[in-house]
Amino acid sequence: MRHKGGITIENLKDYQLNKKILCIDLKSFYASVECVLRGLDPFTTPLVVADKSIGEYAIVLAVTPYLKQMGVSSRCRVKDLPKDIDIIFARPQMAKYMEYSTKVVDIYLDFVSEEDLYVYSVDEAFLDLTHYLSYYKMSAYEIAIKILNEIYHRYKLTATCGIGPNMLLAKVSMDIEAKKTRYNIAEWTYDDVETKLHKIEPLSKMWGIGHRMEHNLNLLGIFTIEDLAKYDKNKLKSIYGVMGLELWYHANGIDMSLIQEKGKLRNNPKSFGTSQVLPKTYNAKEIYTIILEMTDEVTRRLRLSKKVCKTIGLMIGDATHTQGFSRQLSLDMPTSSTKEIFETCLLLFDLYYENYPIKNVGIQLSNLSEQKYQQLSLFEDVDTLEKTFNLEYTLDKVKQRFGKNKVLRATSLEEHATAKKRNEQVGGHHV
Repeated sequence: MRHKGGITIENLKDYQLNKKILCIDLKSFYASVECVLRGLDPFTTPLVVADKSIGEYAIVLAVTPYLKQMGVSSRCRVKDLPKDIDIIFARPQMAKYMEYSTKVVDIYLDFVSEEDLYVYSVDEAFLDLTHYLSYYKMSAYEIAIKILNEIYHRYKLTATCGIGPNMLLAKVSMDIEAKKTRYNIAEWTYDDVETKLHKIEPLSKMWGIGHRMEHNLNLLGIFTIEDLAKYDKNKLKSIYGVMGLELWYHANGIDMSLIQEKGKLRNNPKSFGTSQVLPKTYNAKEIYTIILEMTDEVTRRLRLSKKVCKTIGLMIGDATHTQGFSRQLSLDMPTSSTKEIFETCLLLFDLYYENYPIKNVGIQLSNLSEQKYQQLSLFEDVDTLEKTFNLEYTLDKVKQRFGKNKVLRATSLEEHATAKKRNEQVGGHHV
């Protein structure tokens, strides 16, 4: 397997030895912003972000570090909060949080160019400092201190930071160790993989491994990151496909992601996507129909544009935006097959969904290329593939000419399906 530019996995660590990646997280971000707005110290204030007017079953979106130290979960319901503390309730202000997030991103851009910055979420970002060390004549650790101090000086927000030779080790060092250090900064190198990364347990403490994946790995006899690192990578690939290989690489401290590539996708998006807010909450069995309908729609647009994709992303969320996931998986070969893309979405769903009511669904197809020819593997039947492609192409043309509701799957006639009604709302005759 090769990295871009001809770099093999075998010498990837040597290639990354001199890279310095920062991962910065704004601590208890929502709750901290609310404290800043009130002139309060989040480390001494019992504040939670929740709409108490909804009732005792309202979701708590965030709690201050003060409450975290007392054992209060940052993801609970109002009824689960301790009764013996005079808690301050702050109604969520998402627009205000985004405003502060944008201000902090502006600080990052004071230190690096936009191509060396990847905004991972509203409160987390990655910065590639590799080519800035000689310019600033400072170490990555010293620059990290300056950035964190600047964030606090301007906006009174506390941040933690991880430093590593790649995005993975930067992120994990921040998650596991940074909050325990004097300056909220931790730096891991490849020398720390065996002594620190491999000691992480349970598995779900590792970035990218949810409780469901942890359970699946436990069934294979894998209970620590060290177990995962020593497991047969070919067996992992046979079970989980490309994702299995990624798990194995991550367990060995290897991450081939580049901030610059992620930045390009963000700044110049070239993808096909669809999303919807469901009319009611759905369970796992019902959501399969919705995912299939949405896959039908987005792959139809992909084929009509004569494109194929390598990367499939699935987003699942609840009504409160506090539970859910957004994950993607890259295939070995590009495709426009509804069946293959649907099966990939189901794989992502089965790996990361954790039994909460579903209200939001999204599918994103990216890493596009022109559909010039069909790449086959040794195990695929040419006649079957050709028949499938011709059938999908014919159905696309029928829908384009006569309307999307002229051809529907039987599952789209079920009560919980949404495609028929959505087609009527957006105009069934339009691409």
